Order: sequence, then C-alpha cells, then structure tokens
Amino acid sequence: MKSETIINLIKDWRVALLVVLVIGSLAGIYLVPLNLEKGLEGNLQLGLDLEGGSWLQMEFQAVVVGYSTDKPIEDLVENLQTRLEADVIQIDADHLEIRKNVSRADLEPIFAESGAKIVTYHKGVSRYTADDVKRILSKKVNALGMQDAKINLLTPTGSEYPQYARIELAGVDMTTAQEIVGKQGMFEIRIQTTGNQTEHVLFGDQITSVGVPQKDPYTQEWGVGFTLTDAGAEAFREAALRHGAVDNPRDHHLVMLLDNETVYSAPLNGDLAAQLRSGPVRSLSATTGRGDAGLEDAMTLEIHLRAGALPVKVEIVGSGSVPAALGEQFKMMLLLAGLLALLTVGIVIYYRYREPSIVIPMLIINLSEIIILLGIARFIQQLDLASIAGLIAVVGTGIDQLVIITDEVLHEGRVPSPNLYMKRYGRAFGIIAVAAATILIAMLPLALMDLSTLRGFAIITILGTLVGILITRPAYGRVIMEILSK
Repeated sequence: MKSETIINLIKDWRVALLVVLVIGSLAGIYLVPLNLEKGLEGNLQLGLDLEGGSWLQMEFQAVVVGYSTDKPIEDLVENLQTRLEADVIQIDADHLEIRKNVSRADLEPIFAESGAKIVTYHKGVSRYTADDVKRILSKKVNALGMQDAKINLLTPTGSEYPQYARIELAGVDMTTAQEIVGKQGMFEIRIQTTGNQTEHVLFGDQITSVGVPQKDPYTQEWGVGFTLTDAGAEAFREAALRHGAVDNPRDHHLVMLLDNETVYSAPLNGDLAAQLRSGPVRSLSATTGRGDAGLEDAMTLEIHLRAGALPVKVEIVGSGSVPAALGEQFKMMLLLAGLLALLTVGIVIYYRYREPSIVIPMLIINLSEIIILLGIARFIQQLDLASIAGLIAVVGTGIDQLVIITDEVLHEGRVPSPNLYMKRYGRAFGIIAVAAATILIAMLPLALMDLSTLRGFAIITILGTLVGILITRPAYGRVIMEILSK
C-alpha cells in the first residue's frame, strides 16, 4: 500500500479513532505508570491463576431467625442482646439477625422467656449486612493496591441468606491475606481503671481520618496517627477524667486493641493529660513497635482503621494458594495459545482469499481490537483463565465478522462500484449488528451475577463485542474499501 493511500486512510475519522485508541491502550498498559519490569504484561491486572496468590473462604458468625410474638419486639431484642452479649438487628417485621454463631436449641429458651417463638432458623446474614461486608473487604483489598480482587457472597441451597464470603487475592501470600481480610478488624480503645482492670472507651467507628505509618525519630518506633470524631474525643476525655488518668497518668495505661489483641499499651502521655484538662483531644497515635515487624503491624493497623471493622465476625473455613511459579507456567501456555490461535486464523483466511492485501489488514485490525480490549481491561478487570478464554473467543468472532464484510462486498469475486459497495457494506454491518446484540443479551446476565468463573469471560466478551461493532468494524470497512478500489 502506497504512503499516499495510508495518509488518506489515517485522515478518515474511523481509522484515526482506531489508531488513537491503540496508541492510548499501549500507553495505558506500559507507560501509565512506567512499568518495564513485568515485560509483556506491563500494568495489566493478572488474576490468581496467572499471578499466584491466595484465596480464603470465610463463614459469617451469625444467624437469621424468623419469629412470631404478640409482645413488643424491643423486649425480645433487649433480652437477646443481654443474654448472648451480641448485636441483634431487626431485618424486617418477622426476622432478626443475631450477630453470633448460636444454635437454635440455645435460642429457643431465650425466645420462650420473651413470649416469642422461632419459626425459621438459617445460618448467615441479611443481604444488607453481606453487602456491607463486601464493601469493607473491598476497601481493605484496595489498600493493598489491588483494584479488582474477587469477592463473592455464597448462599447455601434452600436459603436466601449469604453464609460465606470467598475472596481471591492475586499476588498476596496466605499470611497477609489472613491478617487483612480474614479478621473482623475491630479496633477498640480502653483505659486502665484499678489494678489490671480496663474499661471500654470507644470503638474504631469513632475515627474520622487515619494517617500513614511513621517512625518516631527519637524512639525509632512505628506508629499510626488518627483523628477522632467530636463525640469520640469527648468520650475519651470524660473517661480519662473519671478514672483519674489526667491527674495520675502513670497508673492509668491507655490500651488499644485490634481484634482483642493489644497493639498499644502505655501510660497516658503527660502532654496529652495536660491537653485533656482544658478540653477534648481529637488527634491520637497508636505505636506498634520497632523494625520491620513494627512497620508491618502499623500497615495492617492502618488498613483496618481506614476500612473499618466488619459488622459481623468471620471464621476462615477454607483457604488455598496458587504458587507464583505455576502462575508463570499458565501465562506461558496462554501466550502460546493466543499466538497459535492468531496464526491459525491467518492461515485459514489466506487459504480462502489467497490475497495478502486482504489477509494482512484483517489480522492487523483483529490484533488492534485485542490491544484496545486489553487497554480497557487494564483499568476495570483482572485477567484470569476465564478472561483469557474470552479474549481468544473475541479473536474468533472478530475474524468471522470481518469475513462477513469481505464476502459481502466481494460478491461473486467482483469489486463493486462505490455506491454498490456502500449498500453491500451496510447489509453486512446489519448482519454483524444483529449478531452482536445477540451476544450482548446472552452475556449480560453472566456479567451481572456473582459467578467468579464466568463473570470475567462475560465481561471480556461484552467489551470485545462493543469495541468491534463501534470501532474496528467501521475502520475495517474503510480500509477494505480503499484496498478494493486499487
């Protein structure tokens, strides 16, 4: 193809848009930010299958109980909270969510005392609580620098209440996964009263902002600063005054706990005590220790403080990992499979047309479609085995549609006039549009459902279909018209 022809093609808005998107996609994959260490994968988000990592399945320590009673529900809720020492949430007029793993046999006497009767009993949580857990887990995972970890809620057959949450973390070892997402993350501040006794002051929900881990230049200890709400600061001051910590700070330690494990315990600082005499103090800091261990604890504490505690306790009931070496093997196999698919497609269409000036543009357009698709997926979707299968499917369906366009405009092997070309191209594009709509309708339910294995395949297929029908097919129509006119 002559340089003049290429320039004319690039001036066409359809071809120009294709070129701009290809360049932008390559920049997004390799240059924003610059990442040359990972080679061909660049900034692509690789899933657990390809990157290696860990998965955890956690069970919600809660039950949902359907009940019937003629007495005020407030009395039943108060009795349950007192006897079980757990939060009890009313879901609707006939159901309670008890945030503790308690058997039906243990609940029935408490319900009977309150003049109520258990109608249904299910392990799990309400949909609202499950969505809240998913949101908090997503925030904790994002704090690790992962934009698209897979978090799925699992509901047993015969129940409408999610009982498990499964999370897949690519590139994260099992220990880190259990520390970050395998715990409730409940942060609490207590104050020493008399002897070794302590009293609750506030929970982590009274924290408004959290700083980054910093090392004290004098003590060389790592710590995390945080800011309390006005109500939290007032509660902290009131507890310090009531127990004498302001007047005698050395005998009244300030204790900070994360999931009932002490992360900080020290006498009330003299400067802090002086400030509390005059008014509430909103800015505090938790020290986690020295060295690498102190830094790791500070980073874990920061994540839990920022994301907040899960509304219900969780227990790890299943876990596993994919070694990084196995992930590298999968990547190599998929790269070979993709190259083999592209090569096979090239051989088949060359056998059909025996004309390089038709075959080469087809392959270039098809490769451009894959690059654009990867550029979009880099921001919104992890690439796992199912997603890669979707990419390979896009290669096949893309070539099919390009063949439809080529065959339609080359009816009986003749090059049509421009007017006849546009009519035939319009007819071919109509066929492609109907096929694309069918694919979109078929894939949309899978993309919206929490099916981790199929969701990635559906999303990539939908994106590939949209990129093809909106960008690459119109560009190919313009290119093939220019070729045939010569």
